[in-house]
Order: sequence, then C-alpha cells, then structure tokens
Amino acid sequence: MVLCQPGEILPDTATPVAPAATRRRSWPAELELWFASMAGKTRLARRRHCGPLLVQKPFYPEKDGSCHVYLLHPPAGIVGGDRLVQHFHVDDGARVVLTTPGATRFYRSLGDVALQSTRIEVGAGAVCEFLPQETIIFAGANARVETTVTLAPDAVYAGWDFICLGRPAAGEGFTAGRVAQRVEIVRDGRPVWFERMALSAGAPQLAAAFALSGQPTAGAMVYAGALPDDAAERVRAAIDGQGQGGFGDAGCLQGMFSVSQLEDVVVCRYLGSRVADGKAMFVQAWDILRRLGQGKPASAPRIWAT
Repeated sequence: MVLCQPGEILPDTATPVAPAATRRRSWPAELELWFASMAGKTRLARRRHCGPLLVQKPFYPEKDGSCHVYLLHPPAGIVGGDRLVQHFHVDDGARVVLTTPGATRFYRSLGDVALQSTRIEVGAGAVCEFLPQETIIFAGANARVETTVTLAPDAVYAGWDFICLGRPAAGEGFTAGRVAQRVEIVRDGRPVWFERMALSAGAPQLAAAFALSGQPTAGAMVYAGALPDDAAERVRAAIDGQGQGGFGDAGCLQGMFSVSQLEDVVVCRYLGSRVADGKAMFVQAWDILRRLGQGKPASAPRIWAT
C-alpha cells in the first residue's frame, strides 16, 4: 500500500460522508491484466495490482471459452485525491467480459480530484466487453472518469457507463461538486468515437431539455464492431416493444432510450430516474448487438443477480 497526500472529506452531517473505513489518506490503486487465448479458452495469463484494486478468479459461463472477470475495489468508495488506474490487455483472439460487483461511489471532497482511469487494448480478432455497474456521484464530489480503448482493425469492443448524480432515493440531490467524463475509442490508429462531458452542480445543462432534463441518471453504451446496416433499427424495435416511453410511464421501463448507428459504432443512450431500467434496456441492446455481431446471445455475469 502506498500513501499519498491526505484526501479530505467534508464533515457535513446533513449528508452522510464516506464510511469510516474510507476516511483515510489518499489511496492510489493500480490493476493490470493480460488475457490470452489458449487451447480454445481465454485465460487470465498475468496480473499485476497495487493497492485496493484486484480480481479473484475468472469465470467461464459461455461455451466459447469467454472469460468473465469481476473487478474488485474493496473500499467501494473513491475520495478526493484517490487515483484508480486500470489497464487491460486482450491478446489476439481472446474474448473477455469485465464488470464490477457493485456501484462505484465518488464521495465528497474539499477540492482534490478523484480519478478513475481505464485503458483497454484489444488485439486482432479479439473481443472486450466492459460493462461496469453504475457510478454514483455524491453531492460535493470532484470526480473524473476516463476510458481509452485501442482496437485492432477487426477487434470488437462493447462498453457502457451509467452516471448517477446524487442519491435521489435518500433525498440527496447533486447540489454541489463536479464530474468530468471522457471516452475515446481508436481503431487501427484512427479515432472512431470520442465523447467528453463536464458538469458542475447548478449548471444549466442539468435542467435543460436538450441535456439532462432534470433527470439524475444518464447512460451511454457504445458497440464498436462489424454489424449489419439495420442494427440500430432492430435494437429500437426491441426496446419499443417492451413499452419504453416517457419519464413517468407506469407499468413499463421508464426513461428515455435512443440508439444511433454511425459509420463505425452503434451508440445507445438512456436518460431517466431509475438506473435499473436503464440497465434493462442496455442488456437488451447488448443481446441484440451480440447476436448480430458475434453470433451468440448476451451472457449476463452471475454477480449481477446477487
């Protein structure tokens, strides 16, 4: 364990601060994993970790030997000054599904940035699906989330992010703090997707109809890989068939869902109040895109059912 400069937590009692176990000095953590295809199965060939970021064992729920790995951060929360760095190497022909057992929480800070950085390299004919649970931004947090993906010409990547502002169920809005998010996907040295978001409490985008429209949860899913030209239409038809509609619809999935097909990617978006509904829509989209692009159905990690 390496100790850095102290990370500070506001002592405000109106909104709960980080649990006692996380009220400590800033805590850097690194995790680097190497995956390789061996004898018809993807193996976790090598691992390196420093600090509270690790994995236990790979799982193999799929017949094609795809490797499912759960990324563990035992403190569960990230405070000001923390720096979590993840680096994943997916060798030629390997197939990997990466997820987390629970939500990532960015707790309040007196000013220091809390960083989570993920870098993924996917080799020729390989597949990486990076599907973490939601990221909760507590009021007063100063969070930065970065994801960079490098793809070989015929590699496949599917990834999603859910950003939840505040904790509406606990009566806590996003009344203070800031969050910045950056996603970049490069294929064969050429950018195919780039998105950047920066929000501060009180910003007009939080309420604007063209942005978050007052909703606390926003999700984005990107599938980069060979797909038929009507992939977006198939996803849209399936989600609409489940009764998805406006923010207040009863008896169906709630929130707004959209899907777009660009030259190199299919992009799905969710905006609403219930992250569970957003996940349900994205899992359906993932299943359809997986069938179209990889010839197999989605295989939800078992940890999602616990």
